[in-house]
Amino acid sequence: MALKEKTFWLDTVTMPMTNGARPLPEQVDVAVIGSGFTGLSAARGLAQRGARVAVLEAETIGWGASSRNGGMALTGLKVGVSKVMARYGREAARKMFAASLASIDCVEQIVREEGIECDFSRSGHLEVAYKPAHYEHFARAAEMIAREFNHTPRLVPKSELRTEIGSDAYYGGFVDEVSAGLNPARYVAGLARAAQKAGAGLYERARVERVERDSSAFRLRTTRGELRAREVVVGTSGYTGRATPALQKKIIPIGSYIIVTEPLAEAVAREVSPRNRMIFDSKNFLYYFRLTPDNRMLFGGRAAFFPETPNTVRESAEILRRGMLSVYPQLRDVKVEYVWGGTLDFAFDMMPHAGKMDGVHYALGYAGHGVAMATYLGTQLAAMVCGEPYDNPFAAVPFRGAPLGLYNGAPWFLPFAGAWYRFLDWIS
Repeated sequence: MALKEKTFWLDTVTMPMTNGARPLPEQVDVAVIGSGFTGLSAARGLAQRGARVAVLEAETIGWGASSRNGGMALTGLKVGVSKVMARYGREAARKMFAASLASIDCVEQIVREEGIECDFSRSGHLEVAYKPAHYEHFARAAEMIAREFNHTPRLVPKSELRTEIGSDAYYGGFVDEVSAGLNPARYVAGLARAAQKAGAGLYERARVERVERDSSAFRLRTTRGELRAREVVVGTSGYTGRATPALQKKIIPIGSYIIVTEPLAEAVAREVSPRNRMIFDSKNFLYYFRLTPDNRMLFGGRAAFFPETPNTVRESAEILRRGMLSVYPQLRDVKVEYVWGGTLDFAFDMMPHAGKMDGVHYALGYAGHGVAMATYLGTQLAAMVCGEPYDNPFAAVPFRGAPLGLYNGAPWFLPFAGAWYRFLDWIS
């Protein structure tokens, strides 16, 4: 079979019908920019509260990272617990970690309430130590999490690691049973249908080109016309653009790439991932991998830091295949059937950010942890917009841009960042 340069998940789902060529409404209560996990969960919550909502999508439903990711709903944050504690203090760190746990509960609740068939499973995650020193760090992190957050992950020494992963490439593991896996395209399609059922309007091919504010409302200029909205919610993640320049300057778009193999024989699937975990390693320039529901190996990583292009996608297929074989030599005769790329959203501090800027509500900066956290913060934004109590421990985190204003949204420094993180992996 020829290699397909497309997202595997999209071959497993039919996206919902949207408002097609119908004109935009002249006025709504809330305009939501972006139809990924953030925008759709916000739209669902807003519409359930009786708001008139228009979701404006530049491409098609779930087109960005929400349908292109690995389908891992993970506990914790990109930044390690000790650094979060040092930066923000004990109480704030506890609330942030609790939000990471609540985010997975939030996904599970929506899946259950809306009957979304997306193969959601609390299969847990396994972080594997790339070097012996990384396993020592796991031990310190596990002790801190148990002591400070009343949550108990489990350490797996190298001698027992074969019970978790069919590879000898690592030096131990860190398991959190609370994490989950799902089919992200089916999940985002289910979120879209849930938002529609609640009364939200979904408008594809409606790229927002400009957001202007007058004394009483916002005016949004799109490729499908204009509309006015009392409030605006931005959930554009790594595809944040010129329509919201203040936010664009605070988000770094970073490419991530994935290959998916042909289905594995049952015995091979059980060998490579005995417990069907969501797996990732401890490098900065990391690999992440899992079995799909039909027993394919999905293997992803930062094969290139730049956002996806046809060239970077093709180059990534071979880079990731070599990476996969370095972990799983037993897959050398297995064919790779899919390759694709997507763009993640990193803030300069690698933390999630959600709040209000220039009158616009936003949630951004998931740094690869967006499946659950984007859903959770979208629901919290809905409550916030409607003046209800909400839980957003990231609202108080300073949302800083580049030092000295050296970044205008065009990530000229990505080659240097890639080299730096490779260097850190070498010396760590």
